[in-house]
Parts: sequence; structure tokens; C-alpha cells
Amino acid sequence: MGALSYPQALPIMILHTYVLAQAEDIQQNLDSELKVASHPRYFGTFKAPVPNAELPTLEKTSNTPENHKQKLRESCVHGTTQCNMTNSHAVVGAIILFQLIPVIYAMDGRCRLDIKELEGLSQPGDIMIGAVFPFHLDKVYHNISFTEKPNKATCTMFHFESYQHLYALIFALGEINKEITVLPNISIGFQTYDSCTLLHQDLQGTLQILTGSGGVIPNYRCLSDVPLSSLIGHSISTNSILIAHILGLYRYTQISHFSTSALLSDRTKFPSFFRTVPSDIYQSQGLAQLTIHFNWTWVGLLAVDNDYGQQGMQLIKKELLKAGACVAFSETILRNQADRNAPYIVNVIKKSTANAIIIISNDIDLVPVLNEMLMQNVTSKIFIASEAWSTSTLGPMARFSQLLLGTVGFAFYSATIPEFQAFLNKIHPSIPVEDKWMKIFWEQTFGCKFSNVMNTSESSEAATKVCTGEENLENVQNSFNDASILRVTYSVYTAVHAVGKALEDLNNCRRGTGPQERCADIWHFKPWQRLPFSNLLTVLPISSDIVQYDVTGWFSTELDMDYSNFSQLLIYMKKVRLRLSNGKELYFDEHGDPPAIYDIVNWQMTPEGILKQVKVGSYDTQAPSGEVFIINSSTLLWPGTDQQVPSSVCNISCLPGYRKMILEREPACCFHCVPCPLGEVSNHSDSLDCFRCPWNQWPNKERTRCLQKNIEYLSYEEPLGSTLSSISVASSLIPVALLKLLVHHKATPIVKASNYSLSCLLLVCLSLCFLCPLVFIGYPQPLKCLLRQVTFGIVFSLCIACVLAKTIMVVLAFLATRPGCTLQKFTSHRFSYTIICVVLLIQFMICAIWLSFTPPFPQYNITTYPGVIIIECNEGSTFAFWVMLAYLGLLAFSSFIVAFLSRSLPDVFNEASYITFSMLTFLSVWISFIPASLSAQGKYTVSMEIFAMLFSSWALVIFMFLPKCFIMLFQPSMNSRNHLRVKGENQTHIA
Repeated sequence: MGALSYPQALPIMILHTYVLAQAEDIQQNLDSELKVASHPRYFGTFKAPVPNAELPTLEKTSNTPENHKQKLRESCVHGTTQCNMTNSHAVVGAIILFQLIPVIYAMDGRCRLDIKELEGLSQPGDIMIGAVFPFHLDKVYHNISFTEKPNKATCTMFHFESYQHLYALIFALGEINKEITVLPNISIGFQTYDSCTLLHQDLQGTLQILTGSGGVIPNYRCLSDVPLSSLIGHSISTNSILIAHILGLYRYTQISHFSTSALLSDRTKFPSFFRTVPSDIYQSQGLAQLTIHFNWTWVGLLAVDNDYGQQGMQLIKKELLKAGACVAFSETILRNQADRNAPYIVNVIKKSTANAIIIISNDIDLVPVLNEMLMQNVTSKIFIASEAWSTSTLGPMARFSQLLLGTVGFAFYSATIPEFQAFLNKIHPSIPVEDKWMKIFWEQTFGCKFSNVMNTSESSEAATKVCTGEENLENVQNSFNDASILRVTYSVYTAVHAVGKALEDLNNCRRGTGPQERCADIWHFKPWQRLPFSNLLTVLPISSDIVQYDVTGWFSTELDMDYSNFSQLLIYMKKVRLRLSNGKELYFDEHGDPPAIYDIVNWQMTPEGILKQVKVGSYDTQAPSGEVFIINSSTLLWPGTDQQVPSSVCNISCLPGYRKMILEREPACCFHCVPCPLGEVSNHSDSLDCFRCPWNQWPNKERTRCLQKNIEYLSYEEPLGSTLSSISVASSLIPVALLKLLVHHKATPIVKASNYSLSCLLLVCLSLCFLCPLVFIGYPQPLKCLLRQVTFGIVFSLCIACVLAKTIMVVLAFLATRPGCTLQKFTSHRFSYTIICVVLLIQFMICAIWLSFTPPFPQYNITTYPGVIIIECNEGSTFAFWVMLAYLGLLAFSSFIVAFLSRSLPDVFNEASYITFSMLTFLSVWISFIPASLSAQGKYTVSMEIFAMLFSSWALVIFMFLPKCFIMLFQPSMNSRNHLRVKGENQTHIA
């Protein structure tokens, strides 16, 4: 019995023995075949259960209360069990006495831990709501000497807004209690404690609320006739997780008004947790979208070292990487250090090139970091605030206006509560409520001190006047009585009304309409209840030294089942649909989370020099597509006079025409800008890749867009084409004029000596040779491509054939003058024409074969010059073209050899020397054409061929006809018989 004396312990020992004796007696009277599976009950055991291996096993259906009662009835009917009133009374008495044992122990101070009870605030009611609020945001730990009992931590920094949350709860309960149609003849009370952001005070306050009295008795509620419906809180995610683990065991409903950690959405760990604020999962997505909206791709992360901060940091980092941004650094605010590790954090911020910093923290833990930044003069950063501090009303934040100006962040959606402002202004210390926090609030609001209260306020030392109670809240304006824009306070308000709605639905339940078609009693409901209360009591014997009990309708005998699936109050909480005063509807999804709606706020300086948060947009996950993220950029105010959006990038954006080249071992946001490759463009900033232009387009100089390629061919409109065509036409007239001159002097000796008929044919061919370039100038149409080289080959072959025939005829004419020579018959004109026809026929056959198998065709050449489409004629077969040209060269070379060998023949007017020079020039021109054509591209290849045609044609005209024309026009005396006779005699004499 420990600390109990013998007289005190004796009644308890008797009760203990009596309970065991009654249990053994009942076990002996029950049917030996009545076996139940062994598993631990929720409470009411003296010992740990016997392992399952030592117990007989039954099917799962035998563990239900109905099966137990049925077996008991059968045993009574068959006489195997003595079911008399004596045993029933004994069982009831045993259970009642068994319940009294922990109470008797708890009432003895020597059996309890020496822990001072928390002082709270309560208001009685038929149904209670618990609440845990952090009225103080900071604390001071005292040194531990280990020689005396440690003192409790001293709570500091009384927070007006948190105190406003308490009165939002009171106001909401007042509305529910006044509304006779909600819970008629039923009042809801509350019990609340100040957690001071200390985990052990949260735990103690929660247990005191569960017990229902000032003390803590685990697994016991003193106010058995006043059920506890739910608990409101906590505002910190880590603290809510601790409370949720405890309340989840009992399936008590917990509704948080400010805890946003995604961990709390796990229904397997927190089956009875709800909240009236969105999960951080949605905030992380929204903050990432906000960051990308301002093109902040190089950001820092700063988070507090609790579940809210660390889980939030991981979620936001994931969303940032998914959105294409990079994290420059991620640091943690250490709450176990007085300076929150601020010097190290600010040093990292100062060295980083990231100008945008996402901060996931509460305001009180952020203050040391901001103070250190101010000391080190780090003012060129822009903050992205999470909802925990984006609308902070903490007094010290005003000192950091230079740092916080321009901050953007997410905040819970704002709303107003009708008549709440007037309700707050009516609060007065004279109200008969034992509210010790009221005096602290009053002293700090009016800078006074109550004379009958000592050390109430943390600032009482600085108070210079006595509080009279005549002060009026309507004359002051602070974060407590400012009800114009409510965010977290409204979450408290909606949480209370959600509980009221669930209780209303539970009270309005009618038989056949509730869960499992049965309804709970509003006056006696339990948080885990699934059936109405029954007076039937069943005692289940497990072994000789273990007693467990089960009250049918209170607990489920299937303890391994998920209570949250059928718990009465939780079912109504899950089904709550509440129309709020702002027109929105509150409901909870399968994770206990409400719809995600945020305001986007911007910290701006008012003309009065006050830093305030202004709504500039919204993030509503239920809005239609395209309206989820809305921000009004015109209402944003940024630091500086230019009002430009601050930049936060690892590298300056790559301009259009460039692409990003990621550096090795560097984040994706750190890159070099390299120009797009030839033929590719990028038309937007920060392009990862350049794309190639279509085949008929080419990038502009900046490589930002594709332009239509220039089309190139030797046209008549351009200077080169017009010049060559003009020369060609003009040159073609020269042979015509010479032909006319030759016809005019055809009877003269010099014309007769030069083979008049061949000379006329040669002049006609030369005129055609001058006109051949016209076929090469102009748009390369299919017919033009097909005929131009063939025309050139045949016309020039005809021309050279005439020259070759003239040369051969000169030689034959000389040889035929010898006596007895048989070549006389070959000196006729028919033979010369035969030579021409044979030569021309061979070239014609070459061209015919060429056109038959690989005819030329027009093509688009896009590879020669970038950005230019050369429309040219593809020769079809380059080999056939060079064969044709080689044959032409062979003819010219043959003429040159024959003429060269016959240049010294003793003729009166020998043309062999002129033919030699003309053929030499002709060959020189076309031999030079070969490398020139190979080196030229596009229209210049065509130009080179035209130049070769014109020059070679002019060579024939000049060397073969110019001397004759000169004689006929300027030396007519040389064109006479006497002159030719004298010249012939001289040549004979020399010979």
C-alpha cells in the first residue's frame, strides 16, 4: 500500500479481496464452455492480461456482448448457472467498490505527485468544452540547484491576441446558449488553461480538463454527470500533437484553431483531431506558386525547430523544386537557445546571394533573428511569411519596419463577427469571473497597477499609476479589441460553433436515423459511444486473478476496431456543415481538414508610419480553374523608391536568343547563358533549350524569332543578272553585224579565202553562243533546268565543230594542191558539213542519254549559305555534265592542234594562226572555269559559267573575225587580187 497507513489501507485491502472473491465465485458458477478471447480492456484490471497462448481461443463472433448474454441465458435455462439476484448484486457491488479504489488512492496526498495544479478559468454548464491557449508567448527558466524543489518557469510576454481568442470562445458559447433552437435547456460551459507554450503545461491542462476538477486523476472523470464534448487548441502544432495523442486514446474531439502541420492529417495516429485552419500541404503549394509568380527562383528557407517548422520546410522545399526554383540555404531557428542561433543564421543570410527568404516560424521565435539582422545591417532581403507570423501583432515587430517592409505571405482568410467589437469593449475587471489574466491585460493596456494585487503583471514595475477600474476599453485601440479583421480569432469562433453544431445534430437524432439507427443520450454521451446507455451489466471472467468489466453501450468489446468509424460524437463532427457569417461553408474532409482558403498579405507602411498588413490577393483551392491564385500587383508596395519587384535569382535571366547551361555540381538555378546554336532560336527568357527553325526560315540576328529565308537565284532584277543579260544580248548582235559585213563583201578575195559558208555558219553559232546565258538567268523552272546545259553543250559544240571544220579544210586545201593528191574530193563544202554533223551528233547523243536517265531538275539548296534558300538547277548527273564539257574541250583541243600544226602553211590568207590563238584562249577560259565553278556557290556558280561562255565566245569573234573586218573596212587595198598575187609570189619566192 506504500504511503497508506494500516487503518487507511485495511478497507482497501478488504475491498480488493472482496472483488477477487466475487469474481472467483462467479467464474465457478459459469458454464465451463463459456470461453472468451483474452485481450486487454481499456481499464479496470489489476494485472496485465495473461498471454494469449495460455488461454483458450474462440471465434471473433464469441466476443460480442450479445453472445455473452445469450450464453448466460442458455446457462440459466439449463440450470448450469445459478443466475440469482444475489450474484447480480454482488457483481454490481464489486464493480462499484472496484471503481472507488483509484479514487481513494487519489484522495490521499501521499499517493500523488507533488505537482502544483494549474490555475485556469471555467464556466459551468451541462456539457463542457475544454480549451488550452498560450496567453503568454515566452517563458523564463530558473536555475536548478538540486538542493531545493525547482521553481516553475515564469511565463512572460502576455499576448493580447491570444487573450482575444478566449473571449471569442466565450462569445461563441454565449451565442449557442442563447439560441433556444440549438440546444434547448442545455448549456455549454468551458474550462481553459494557459499553456505558456510549455509542453508540460499543455499536458497538465489537458489532463485536468479530462478529470474535470482541479486535480489530475488519469482514466477518471470527477464530473460524471457533466460530459466533456471536446477540446479547443492548441495553436502550436507540436503541442497539438502531444494533446492529440492523449485525446485520441479516449476519442475525445480536438479542434485546433492554429495548428497547421501536415502530420496532424494522419487519421491513424490522430483519429479525433480536427482543425479550422488548412493544412501546411496547401500553404506549401501556394507559397511555391507565390515565389514563382515573382520570379524568385533562388530562395532561402528559415524554419523553427518544431514539427510545424521542420515539416513545413520539407513540404515547401519539395514544392519549390517541383516548380523550378532552387533553395540557396535552409537554416533552423533553435528555440532551446536564448538567441535562437541568430548570429549564425544572419551570417548565412548575409553571405547568400538569395534575396527572398521563406520563413516558417511564429513571431516570437523570429524576433531574435530580426534583431540580429538589424544589428548587422542586413536590410536588402525580402521575406515570404508563413501564416504563423504573416499577420503578427506582436509589439516588438514594429521595431523592424525597415526589414519587414514589402514582406508578402499567406494568412488565414479574414472575417468579422457581428457585435464582437462591442462585446470586447464591455469587458471589465469587475465582471464576477475569476480571471487572473484580466488583471494582467488591464494593467498592460492602461499602464497601471491594481493596488490589491502584487506581481500580477510582467510590467508592473514600470506602472506609475493605480488601476481604478474606471478605464474604458473604447478609448484605446490594440490587438485585443480590434475586431475589424479577424483571422485566428475567427478560427476559434468557428471551432466552437462546429462543436455546437455537432452537439445539436446529436441532440436532434431520432431513433432509426442516427448511426446504426440508434441515438446517444445528450446528457450521458461518451466520446467513443456507439450505442445508447443500458443498465445491463456483464462481467466477463478471464482468469482467477484478472477481473475486467464491460458496460454494454459504453465500450465496444471489439477493442481492435477503429473507434473513429462509429464513435457517436465524431460521426457528427465529420458530418458538420456550418454556414459561417462570411458566407463560406465549413466542413471537414476525411483528414479532419477544412477547405484551404488563404489571403495574400503585403506589409506596407501607412502615412502615419505604422506597419500594417494589407490584403493583396487570395489563394482558394476550391475556386474555379484560373482563379485559385489571384494577386493584384498594383496594390503591392516594395522597398525602395522605384517600386520594382525585388530580384532573387542565382544568375541573371537568360535573354531571348540564349539558353541556360546548367553548371556541374550546382543547383539547377545556377547556370550560364550561352547563345543558341546556328539555325536555332529561343523566344522567351530563361529558355532551357533552343528550337530549330523550319527549313524555309532562319533566325534573326538576335536569334529570338525565325524569319523567312532569303531566296537566291540569278534573276534579271538584280544588278549582276541584268548586267550579264545586257552583255549577252548586246554581244549577240556583234556576230550578226559581222555576218552582214561578210555578206556585203562576200565577193572579195579575203572572204572567199576564209570559206564563206563556214564563216557565216560560225557567226550564226557565235550569236547563239552569246544568247546561251539568257537560259541560265531567271527563276530555275523545270523546263529551263532541263534545257539550259543541253543548249549550251549543243550550241558550243556546233560552234567549235565549225572551227574544226575550217581548220581541217585549210589543211586539206593545202594538201590537195600537190600533184597527184587524192584529197581533192574532200575539199568540197559537203565534207565540211559532214564533219560538223558528225561532231554535233556525238554531243547530241551524250545529251540525249543524260536527259533520258538523270535529267536536271530545280532544287532548294538550304545548306550552302545559312539563312538563304538557293533555288538552283541540280544537274541530275554531275558525271554527264563533265562528260559533255570534256567532249567540248576535246573538240577545242583538236582544233587547236590542227590549227597549230597548219599555222605555217604557204597560203595567201592562212587562218590557222588565228584559229590557234582563238582555241588557246577558248581552252584557257574553260580550264579556268573548272576550279572557279567548284569554289563558287549558288548564283555565283551560274555567273562563272556565263562569264566563261561570254569570254570564250568573244575570243572566237576577236581572233577569227576582227582581222578580216579590219582589212575589209580600213585596208580595202589588201582585199584585192593584185595584192593577193604579189603576196603569193613573195611567199613562193621565200619557200
